[in-house]
Amino acid sequence: MIADFQGKNRWLSNMCRLTIPLVYQNIEYWSVENFYVAMKTTDIEIRKHIATLDPISAKKFGRSLKIRSDWEQIKLNVMRDGLDFKFSQEPFMSKLIETGDQLIVEGNYWGDTFWGVCRGVGDNNLGKMIMEIRSDLCNQ
Repeated sequence: MIADFQGKNRWLSNMCRLTIPLVYQNIEYWSVENFYVAMKTTDIEIRKHIATLDPISAKKFGRSLKIRSDWEQIKLNVMRDGLDFKFSQEPFMSKLIETGDQLIVEGNYWGDTFWGVCRGVGDNNLGKMIMEIRSDLCNQ
């Protein structure tokens, strides 16, 4: 079981720098986190700014954004798009396949029970998505 995205499993984190940037609307995002936060707004100038930040700063900045009205309806698809891109490139693809059938849990201490699990409680949507992508890659 992979219980968190720290240490040797840091490469699973959305904060991890991509090998190739995810380009959307001519803006380069160097982490899934930056892409995800940027999609919370439809303002291109704000998205450009988010793309220039390090992932931790992008996450913090995202807390102050006026969130687009359809965010709750699209956020899972946005995350999946970012993760599909990340795990389509090396070394992420090979490393994910090498995890075999291990349970992947985005364990955290900051209380995120939607994307991960905190103190044994959470939906682990991020871990589930990554495992779905691994299954898709293994079945190609």
